[in-house]
This record gives sequence, structure tokens and C-alpha cells, in this order.
Amino acid sequence: MTIKLSNATLADIGGSVATPGYDRSKLTAGILHFGVGNFHRAHQAIYLDDLFNLGKDLDFAIIGAGVMDFDHAMREKLAAQDFLTTVVDQSASRSEARVTGSMVGYLPPQNVEAIVEKMCDPAIRIVSLTVTEGGYFINPATGEFDPTYPAIAQDGANPDAPKTVFGLIIAGLKARRDKGVQPFTVMSCDNLPHNGKVARSAVVGLARLSDSAFADWIDANVAFPNAMVDRITPATSDRERRIVAEEFGIEDAMPVFCEDFKQWVLEDNFPAGRPALEEVGVQFVPDVTPYENMKIRILNGGHAVIAYPGGLMDIEFAHEAMENTLIRAFLDKVENEEIIPIVPPVPDTNLQDYYALIARRFANPKIGDTIRRLCLDGSNRQPKFIIPSIADNLKQGRDITGLALESALWCRYCYGVTDSGATIEPNDPSWDRLQQQAQKAKDNPAAWLEMRDIYGTTADAPAFVEQFTAWLNRLWADGAEKTLQHYLAGGR
Repeated sequence: MTIKLSNATLADIGGSVATPGYDRSKLTAGILHFGVGNFHRAHQAIYLDDLFNLGKDLDFAIIGAGVMDFDHAMREKLAAQDFLTTVVDQSASRSEARVTGSMVGYLPPQNVEAIVEKMCDPAIRIVSLTVTEGGYFINPATGEFDPTYPAIAQDGANPDAPKTVFGLIIAGLKARRDKGVQPFTVMSCDNLPHNGKVARSAVVGLARLSDSAFADWIDANVAFPNAMVDRITPATSDRERRIVAEEFGIEDAMPVFCEDFKQWVLEDNFPAGRPALEEVGVQFVPDVTPYENMKIRILNGGHAVIAYPGGLMDIEFAHEAMENTLIRAFLDKVENEEIIPIVPPVPDTNLQDYYALIARRFANPKIGDTIRRLCLDGSNRQPKFIIPSIADNLKQGRDITGLALESALWCRYCYGVTDSGATIEPNDPSWDRLQQQAQKAKDNPAAWLEMRDIYGTTADAPAFVEQFTAWLNRLWADGAEKTLQHYLAGGR
């Protein structure tokens, strides 16, 4: 027998499942969050739940907001269970569930009037967002805001009827300024380098399309702290719903499964105020850059290294890829020879110890993180997670053999067929373009490197071009498994 999750049934949920130790009726919203997905509910919402359990800062609860069509379904599911979420932490040896209650509402998605009105409320001191790496309208090769995206051009021409997150943020800031309310802090929780700087660039750049003076005001008056966020959080499927019901007796339409590790390093720049998150493990630092570099290069880059050979070899889960001796050896060699040596020092951190932790996390069999998820959105992830490491190695005259192979594996994956002949379903917002280029590259590898918006000047480096070409030709001739064997034997 299961218990349907709601405020009314919290007292009935017992056993090993923790429930909020605070009175949810005393919570008030202080943070408006765009993008109420699994990562947000396993990360920011957890830290706040921990803080509320200490009886502190109950005026910093979360109210959700969204601009995507799929946000409507999420809102309906969460509203039906009073915005509670079952979060299951999983290590290799145990699973531990808790019900979190730090979210108190969810505004109707795409309702401009309701969202702007809430952002104008002085009680909202932080607007946070998780809108994915590709949601910031930046040029992948330069990392700069690109105003030519159709959605941005539309918001620039119609600032009073915004449809993007950034257009809504601008409208909210303008409403606050006009009413004499201190601007909120914009806090990106997305997994990209200098996420605060990138968010500032998007907001200011979009505002400049319609009101240059207001863009200058935002740039001068609104805080955009950078952050490094980390927690492996797979998508929710019927598998997760079934486990929550069978193992914990809870009927939850949108439970979240995640690893038992989490990290949040945040620049302390919140002029309108912030919750005391340092009391629940958030690390506040003057400069988050070293932590960003470490995590994005070693962890996210490492995910890419195991993802594409895994995808071509029909491997379903990340932990299964780590159990494959060739893929695990490929990861170890690339990390130790081409990634870790070019990561700048991080305060109080041993990079080899950090990588050992990352490898254990990747190998966690309980998470159920899929290779397909790790392969997702390479057109936005490769320019952030892999290509900078290639560029830095080239600048230092270092070897890029393994990273060139990783790039060739991504190209081969985007062809759309595994080594066994199974179809790879579209797995990128730019899938049609990627597949077209990958098909051209089968006979002419240089065609893949024509995507200068992704590769930038790296595509001009003779050492990279030569290695990429050789590896892609070998992948087509021998397949991923034999190509990895060749690489690990010292081949090029």
C-alpha cells in the first residue's frame, strides 16, 4: 500500500523517510526560480530544506516559474502533491529517501503578468535559474551573447511581451525600478563556466536591444554571482516512480533520484540579502573560477569521454560504461594525461583525489544515469567541457591524442547509428545539422570541423585536424571498441 504525497499525508509517511521538520505554513517565498527540473530539486531545494530544518530563513522559500511548454505538466504534477518532492540519495551501498518542502508554489508558466508581478514583490530577493547550458543564447565558439537568436530578437522587439527567461527578468527588474524597489540578485545555477557573467551578458545584451539606458542601469545595479554546482541527477522515469512506491511506500508523480554527493560553491554577492546557506554546506568564496574549471574539465569533460564510446557500443548506463575495461581505461588515460595536467590549482584541493572521487561517482550503480543523457546536447556541451581543454593543450604544446579521439567519437555518434547498426534517436537541439555534418564527415572528416561556431580556431590547428581525421577514419574502419584498444596500446 502506498501513500499519495501531500501535506495531509506527511504525518503518515514513516519508517526511514525523513519529512520536513518545520511548519511549512510559516514559509514565505524569497526566491523565484526558473526551471523547476530534477537538478534544481536535488540541489538548491535540498540546501534550503536543510536550512529550514534548522529553523532559519523561512522567508527564503522557493516559488517556481517557467517559460517552456513542458513546464505546465511539471506544475500540475507538483501542485497535486502540494509542491513536495521525494528525493532519493543513492550511494553504491544504500538508498535513502527524504521528502522536501522548500518549494511553496509554482506560478502559471508563460503567464507574463503573474511572473512579473511576483518578481516585483520586495520579498523576492533572488531570482535563480536552471535553464540548461544551451539556454543562455551564447555563441558556442566565442562564449559571448548572440542577439541573433530568433527568440532573443523577438523579445528585443517586444519587451512588454517577453517569452524568454531573460526577457521576463528584464521586465521584472524594470517594474521594481519603476516602483523604487531594490533589484533582486540573479543567481544562475546552470553548469557552465562563469554562469553569473554569462547570465549578466544575456540580460544586459537583451535589454540593450530595446532600451540601452536601462541595459546600463542593470549592468550597474544588479548582482550576478558566479557559482559552481554539482550533483549527478538522472531523469525521472517510471523506474524511479516504481522504486519510490515499492521501497518507500510513497506515490510521487515526480520523485528525484540523485547521488549522495552534492557541492555548491558560490560568490557572496547578494545586495538584497540571501539565506545563510553556509550553515548547510554551501561554500562562499571571492572567486569561483578555480572550482568551475576543476568541475567542468574533470567531471563534465569526463562524462563526455565515457558517453560517446558508450553510446556507440550500445551501453545503456554510465556505471556500465565504467565497468567496461576499455572505456574506464580510456577515461583514466585522457584525464591523467590531457585534462588534469592543465587544470589550474584549486584552493585546498588535490586534483588527483578529486578525480578519484569523480570516478567513484561515475561508477555508482544505483544512480541509473543513462549514457543517452550524457550524450545529450553535445553542440552546447562540447564547446564548454572538451574544446577548451584541447585549446589549452595546444597552446602549451601538449598532446591532444585522447581528446581528439573523444571529438571524433562525438562526430561518429552524431551520424545516428551505433556500431551494431542500431538507430540513435535525435539527441541534440541541433541534431539535424549535426547529423548532416557527420554524414559528410564519413568521407571527408574536415566537414565536421567546418562548424566554427562550435570549434572556433581549434579547427585551424594542424595537430588537432590531423589527429581528429585519423581517429574518425579509424572509427569508421574498425568501430569504437577496436579503436579504443588501438589508442590504449599507444596508437594514434
